[in-house]
Amino acid sequence: MYGMYIGGVLFPVTPGKMTIKIKSQNKTITLINEGEVNLVKTPGLSEISIPELLLPSIQSYPFATYRRDEFRSAKYYLDKLEAWKKKKKPVAFKLSRTTPDNKNLLWDTNFDVTIEDYEIMEDAEKYGMDICVNLTMKQYRTWGSKKLVIRKKKKSSKKTATKKKTRKSKSTPKNYTVKKGDTLLKIAKKQLNDSSKRKKIYQLNKKVIESAARKHGRKSSSNGHWIYPGTKLKLPREEEGWGKILSM
Repeated sequence: MYGMYIGGVLFPVTPGKMTIKIKSQNKTITLINEGEVNLVKTPGLSEISIPELLLPSIQSYPFATYRRDEFRSAKYYLDKLEAWKKKKKPVAFKLSRTTPDNKNLLWDTNFDVTIEDYEIMEDAEKYGMDICVNLTMKQYRTWGSKKLVIRKKKKSSKKTATKKKTRKSKSTPKNYTVKKGDTLLKIAKKQLNDSSKRKKIYQLNKKVIESAARKHGRKSSSNGHWIYPGTKLKLPREEEGWGKILSM
């Protein structure tokens, strides 16, 4: 015994012939030095083809089945097909198969479908007053899309205190070699971050500075005014006070 339902509606005459084609999406690719191989993918949507779906028009038949034995004309089922097609929504398709005594279930075809194409055929010689439909359906898989919402960060009403960046003092080198264009003022400012320490540099390096001045034809350096490239100077450390420098 067979029974066919579309959208919960029992069709009176189960088609004598039906084809369900399971679509393949596999691909064949060619690998270098390996030849052809199969790229196996998930099966595609199945296609159901019913070439002759008989719809009695004016009378019931012993082989036809109706719910509550209530006869419905072909127009009732044609209206259903038209409505499903226009709604653009899937409907449930079920084909149950049992043994002739209707005691044992053989197997079921049960999934959602969309009505793709249907052809209404009238042939007086073949169908008499009845109507036959050539019906094509396709399996439907539920899917959905998520809407991406970009949330903007709320501006905080609280004022955040900004930390003032403090400039890290350079570590003071122990020695410095005079370069062209240098003065004790520049050296003190650049190397010690304090231009007033030029006097400390002069006092710490007085002998070296005066000796360099005499080598260059001067009687003196004029308290460190004249310094020459290549002269190696000692730079005072932070812990060195005036007392230590003057005692040298």
